[in-house]
Amino acid sequence: MTIGIGGSNATEQLAELGIWADVAPAIAAAEFAARLAKARRLMAERGVDALLINAGASLRYFAGVSWGASERLVAMLILPEGAPLVVAPRFELGSLEAELAIAAEIACWEEHENPHALLAARLGRARVAVDPALPYQMALRLQQAGPDLVLNDGGPLIDACRSIKSPAELAIMRQAKQMTLEVHRRTARILRPGITAGEVTRFIEAAHRALGAAGNSFCIVEFGRGTSFPHGLPGERRLEADDVVLIDTGCHVQGYSSDITRTYVYGTPHDEHRRIWAIEREAQQAAFDAVRPGVPCEAIDAAARRVLERAGLGPDYRLPGLPHRTGHGIGLSIHEGPYLVRGDATPLAPGMCFSNEPMIVLPDRFGIRLEDHFHVTETGAAWFTQPSHSIDDPFGLAA
Repeated sequence: MTIGIGGSNATEQLAELGIWADVAPAIAAAEFAARLAKARRLMAERGVDALLINAGASLRYFAGVSWGASERLVAMLILPEGAPLVVAPRFELGSLEAELAIAAEIACWEEHENPHALLAARLGRARVAVDPALPYQMALRLQQAGPDLVLNDGGPLIDACRSIKSPAELAIMRQAKQMTLEVHRRTARILRPGITAGEVTRFIEAAHRALGAAGNSFCIVEFGRGTSFPHGLPGERRLEADDVVLIDTGCHVQGYSSDITRTYVYGTPHDEHRRIWAIEREAQQAAFDAVRPGVPCEAIDAAARRVLERAGLGPDYRLPGLPHRTGHGIGLSIHEGPYLVRGDATPLAPGMCFSNEPMIVLPDRFGIRLEDHFHVTETGAAWFTQPSHSIDDPFGLAA
């Protein structure tokens, strides 16, 4: 039996968990101010008069407001100077004021009013960089309300701010990822023949919450043939002896995401499991080793693919091989730019954070994905969590 797999149950494992002891400090007011200042510098460089931020991850980044987007407009205008303007439904005013982490002017609208007209009136004739998370219909209504407005894609400006993580952000992300790795260790212990993927998912949710996270950000649990589908198959499955197990999950801590995948065998790996697992681990390490400031993101994807091609897999996205990009940026969103994929020439810079997951798929047989995250340093890369140790001892318990 693979070391660290099975031998316990959910009740025992949950009883051993408690609130995470090493809690990262919250983002300070000075950092929110610095974010706004950087956005304004970038606006000036790009000749932009205003930056429109929609509810969602970017609103949390700039203002500390954790609201998700809905059919009601909740947005913030960052102007060249003065306090940002937040537009929100009047009945949400108290909730908004309780969460705002910055000084802002708040303009409220009633349910029968047009909030896009309110925004347009404040903007007049202006060049506006628009959050790509703003729904098309809302952007269209804003343009109709302000025909003299020039709306541009604000994605590159926002990404330039959010893609470089501060030491405080790195500390929060490290906590989230280490919590999820601990959940992975505990989850492996509860596996038994006949357990369902749903039971495992519910345990992972409970374990994340027991550590103090806000539950799962997402969860994929696959056994056997299901592991050959990168994001799984619909329906319930039960674990059988010698199945490949793939678990991909994460949590949120202060809004920041974790996202870690572990793949191992419940029972005894066979020769093909061992061969593919070893290639996967080598490709993950090659991607990590290729990281340097100034290197384009696509070079990291290429480094992983070279390992696979030497082993007779691929090339490109052909199967058996790697069917998707090697990694994605991560922060307040699980997937955010830039991306470790051919065609993304964004230069790596200290503070950028990425997943490293060059999955290998053998169609209709099994898949192996080992996923950890790193941040770019002045000299290379640093892991948030240590990669899986071996197929026989995935969590390094006997190392």
